[in-house]
Amino acid sequence: MSQADRPVEILLVEDNPGDVRLTREAFKEARLASRLSVVSDGVEALAFLRHQGKFTGAVKPDMILLDLNLPKKSGLEVLADLKRDNNLRRTPVVVLSTSCAEKDVRRSYELHANCYISKPVDLETFIRVVHSIEEFWLTRVALPSVADGVMRGSEQPRRKRAVEHDV
Repeated sequence: MSQADRPVEILLVEDNPGDVRLTREAFKEARLASRLSVVSDGVEALAFLRHQGKFTGAVKPDMILLDLNLPKKSGLEVLADLKRDNNLRRTPVVVLSTSCAEKDVRRSYELHANCYISKPVDLETFIRVVHSIEEFWLTRVALPSVADGVMRGSEQPRRKRAVEHDV
């Protein structure tokens, strides 16, 4: 499979099993081929992104969906670490959190999150939000992997099938 034909790699950093399940279901319905890897805390997220420990074979994600309220290391701490790391800072980070607190939104943007989305509480709206993330970030936006010779986003043809990947 060529680089251009590979699925879009998404890392979901989420500790709530219900939200993980909903996100998986929404991406399964996607028009774009994607692979969703999931880690459940901030320490695992950084190990995955840095290919450490059990994540030595992990694929670099094209995008990160990051919850803020995580065990071991908060989403804000993860975001700060990502944006300080020369190898990771260009990876788009979409904060997807139940927090609507102005201080969390402000701090996320100060730490260079690419966008902040408050997680809806009802199922239909949650699925619509995930679909809108897919529509905007994975079909309209040119992602940084373009520098590696892979076009992501609006100039890349849409793919038909989503795939899952458990970590």
